[in-house]
Amino acid sequence: MAYKDEQLNEEKVFKDPVHRYIHVRDRVIWDLIATPEFQRLRRIKQLGTTNLTFHGAEHSRFNHSLGVYEIVRRIIYNFKDRKHWNNDQRLLCMCAALLHDLGHGPFSHSFEKVFKLDHEHYTQQIILGDTYVHKILERVRPGFAQDVADVIGKTYSDKLVVSLISSQIDADRMDYLQRDAYFTGVSYGHFDMERILRVMRPTEDQVVIKSSGMHAVEDYIMSRYQMYWQVYFHPVTRSAEVILSKILHRAKELYENNYEFKLKPTHFLSFFSGEVSLEEYLKLDEGIVHYYFQLWQEEDDEIISDLCERFINRRLFKYVEFNPNKQMNEWMKLHKLFLEIGIDPEYYLVVDSSSDLPYDFYRPGEEEERLPIHLLMPDGSLKELSRHSDIVESISGKKRTDHKLYFPKDILDKIADQDKAKEIKEILYGQGDVFDVK
Repeated sequence: MAYKDEQLNEEKVFKDPVHRYIHVRDRVIWDLIATPEFQRLRRIKQLGTTNLTFHGAEHSRFNHSLGVYEIVRRIIYNFKDRKHWNNDQRLLCMCAALLHDLGHGPFSHSFEKVFKLDHEHYTQQIILGDTYVHKILERVRPGFAQDVADVIGKTYSDKLVVSLISSQIDADRMDYLQRDAYFTGVSYGHFDMERILRVMRPTEDQVVIKSSGMHAVEDYIMSRYQMYWQVYFHPVTRSAEVILSKILHRAKELYENNYEFKLKPTHFLSFFSGEVSLEEYLKLDEGIVHYYFQLWQEEDDEIISDLCERFINRRLFKYVEFNPNKQMNEWMKLHKLFLEIGIDPEYYLVVDSSSDLPYDFYRPGEEEERLPIHLLMPDGSLKELSRHSDIVESISGKKRTDHKLYFPKDILDKIADQDKAKEIKEILYGQGDVFDVK
């Protein structure tokens, strides 16, 4: 029997709190899960610093990747023998679903911003490079690894296959919304996924939804909207991310200025220099990062020592609502005053902005073209969701942006120069309420 068709002697299952069971029968999938590159995802949290806000959010990229695989497996089962579905794409879809987040690093998005990395690039590198994952994929057939990489990179010729993994209603989103809601303990991210899976239909270039399932899709979109503003963009989580980013910035700056660390930061050196090999990238996980942050609390440099102590012990920055586009004068005054009292504003006065577009209709020619969700009407025609749903139409194409100004209130409360302290507080607190980070 060809490797691509090989089945396990008996079905393996992973008990899962979201999908109840994750089923594996294919030898290829089982072998991929066992690779060091995939097992590494156990050591990367799905939600980065969110566990400092929602203490249950300790789940990993490994959990999520298995979940996305399971959803795609169920979709494909429902698609079997339907028009437009080619069952020869089955294994390709499941491999792409399983491996779609393979390149995520520790504290993914904060890490990427500081070191100018792209997890999608490293996903491609792992799939196409000299790795255990690559060897397994190439055993399926020569060129199969490239096909998997193309599906994840959204360049594969069969757009229906791509839409299962990456669209405005895909397996990736359907898993992380439910999984993140479960582990954070919130109620926002729940929707009727089983109903959505039952009304999904394949077409030539994308998955569409039977019009009878429109209300389940509305619920899904509103769940996503709520999760972004109540969980993913929570201001306390953002405070932790601000401190995390500033630690990494400071460590890089110290390295560039030939600072002598008490213990050479071996795992970070290639990141500091901007020449990160795949082997070095794969060695760095969140356990290693936490180890260095523990050590850096004892560094002679006061800034990195203080920031690491704050992150490790959850002494986060406070924040006020602040729009830099409208309050630039106040920002410049604060910057100047911080310098005058000996607090480095580069590390202790930080504007953080978050924005989200919950659903969008098709905008041809834009840098990121979002394929809209289409409803399959009883007469066989397709109708774009927001033209049929008042709920979705009300948020369609509407980008929401939020700005916060983060600062260490505990340090400001100890300023010796009372005149300067008063001036700073008048500017900060004049913006409105000061929000405590609890």
